[in-house]
Amino acid sequence: MSGVLRVVLIGYGPVGARFVEELLPAVEAGRVDLVVLGAEGEDAYNRVLLAEYAVGAATRARLDVADTAAAQRAGVRIRLAEAAVAIDRARRRVRTSRGDEVRYDRLVLATGARANVPTLDGLPDTRHARGAAAGSAPPALPAGVTALRDLGDADAIAPVVAGGGRILVLGAGVLGMEFALLAAEHGAGVTVVHHGPAPMARNLDETGGRMLSLAARAAGLGMAAHARAEGLDFRDTAAGRVFDGISCADGTYLRGDMLVLSCGVGPRIELALDAGLACARGVLVDESLQSWTDPDVFAIGDCAQIADPAAADRSGRVAGAPSGLIGPGWRQAAAVAARLRAEASGMRIGRDAAVPGRERPTVVMLKATGIDVVSGGDHGAEPWDPDAEVSVWVDAARGAYLKTVVRHGELSGFVAVGQPHAGAELTLLFERGAALPVEPSALLRLDAADARAVPVDDPLGPDATVCWCNGVKAARITEAAAGGAGTVEEIGRCTRAGTGCGGCKGRIAALLAAVPVP
Repeated sequence: MSGVLRVVLIGYGPVGARFVEELLPAVEAGRVDLVVLGAEGEDAYNRVLLAEYAVGAATRARLDVADTAAAQRAGVRIRLAEAAVAIDRARRRVRTSRGDEVRYDRLVLATGARANVPTLDGLPDTRHARGAAAGSAPPALPAGVTALRDLGDADAIAPVVAGGGRILVLGAGVLGMEFALLAAEHGAGVTVVHHGPAPMARNLDETGGRMLSLAARAAGLGMAAHARAEGLDFRDTAAGRVFDGISCADGTYLRGDMLVLSCGVGPRIELALDAGLACARGVLVDESLQSWTDPDVFAIGDCAQIADPAAADRSGRVAGAPSGLIGPGWRQAAAVAARLRAEASGMRIGRDAAVPGRERPTVVMLKATGIDVVSGGDHGAEPWDPDAEVSVWVDAARGAYLKTVVRHGELSGFVAVGQPHAGAELTLLFERGAALPVEPSALLRLDAADARAVPVDDPLGPDATVCWCNGVKAARITEAAAGGAGTVEEIGRCTRAGTGCGGCKGRIAALLAAVPVP
C-alpha cells in the first residue's frame, strides 16, 4: 500500500498495551499512524494483580504494563478518559465520548470484558448492558459492593482489609479464591459464598475442590458451600445506606462490611453489535483475528472469539467463547501487530500474523501462600471410564491429592492439591504431551522428605516453559540471571516472565536461587 496506514485501537488494557508495543517500530518508522482510545483515565495496568494491590501486597507501579510516555514520544496518540461510543464502518470513523471523529484504515477492538453482576434483589439489573456504548460506565453498584474490576474497586476494598473488616466473596472461581485468601492473609475476616459443594468447580474435580476447601478453612476462610444467595440487605449510616449482608435461600443470613462479586466476566461487545459486526459470545473473528463481517476490523483479547466462519450451525449459533486469559490475548496482539506492520511495509503477511483457533488447554495455578493447587487439561474422567487410564491418590489428613488422566499414552489432564513438586512435574509432562513415568507412583514420592532419591525429569530444565503467559523458557531466565538480573522483577523487565498472571514467580525465584553467584 502507499502512504501511512491509519490504525485506531479501542481499549488500553494489558492486551491493548501489548499491541501498541508490538506496533511501535512501524510507528517510529513513520509507516503507521496509531491512535489509542482508552475509556479509563489510567495508563494500562494488569487487572490480574488487582487483588494484590487491594490488600496492600503490591504497589500501583507493579501493576504497570506499558510505557505510555515512550509510546507517545514515538508518535502514538494515546487519548485516555476518552471512550469510543460509535463506529461508522461505511466512512471508517470512530466517534468518541468527547464528540470527536477519528478516521481509520484498520480498526482494532481490545474492549475487554466487564464484570458479571448476578440478578439479586438489591443489585442493579445489568441484563440490558449490551445496549450501552462500550465506553459507558456500568450501572453503579450499591455502597459496600464491588466487583474488583478496576483500580477504583481496589481502592474501596483497601481500607476494609486494613481495618480487619468482614468481607463476603460471592463466587469461588480462581480469582475469587485468590482474593479471599490474600485478604484473609492480610487481616480481613473473609467468607466465600458459592453454590456448589466445592470451590473452583471449573478447574478442579469435586475431590480436588473439597481438598482446597479444607486448606482454605485452615487458612482462616469461612467457606459457605451450597449457599444460594437471594438478595442483599442494607443498613442506614451517617453516610447513607451501605451493604449489611446476604440473605440465602435456606434462610441463612451472612453479615459483612463489604461484598466482593466474583461471578465471572462477559466480553464487552456492545460497540461491535451496534456497528453491525458479527458477534456470538464475543466479536467473531477468524484465525487472523479479522472480523467475519468487515476485513478492516480486528478484535483481540477478552472480546475476541476465534471461530471458523463455516462453524456456525443452521440457526447461526457459534460454539466457543473468548479465552479470557492474558497469555492468549498477548499472542493475539502480537499477531495483529505483525500483520499490520507487514501491510504498512508492503510486505507479504507471514505466518506470525495468525493464531490457532483453539489453543492447547492451559494449566491453572492458584496463587496463594502455603496452598498449592494446580490443574490442567481434561481431568473429568473417572477411574472406571473405559477410554482413559485414571489414577487417584487422596490423603485428607495431609491435605494432599493427585489425579492423573492418560489417554493414548499421553497425560491429558491432572489435578494436584498440596503436592507442589508433583504438580510441577505433571505440569511439565502435560506441556510436553508426554507420558507418565513408567512407575506412576513415583510422583507420590516427589513431596516426601527423601524426594531427592527419586529419579524424575527436572521441572525447571532448560526447555521447560516457566511463564505460560509470555512463553518464556527456563533457559532464557537462566541466561538473564547470568547477565545480572538478580530479582524476579528484574527478570520480568528482561524477559517479560512473571508480568502476566504472576503464577510463575515462585518458579522464577527457584531458578534464580540455582544460578551460581559470580
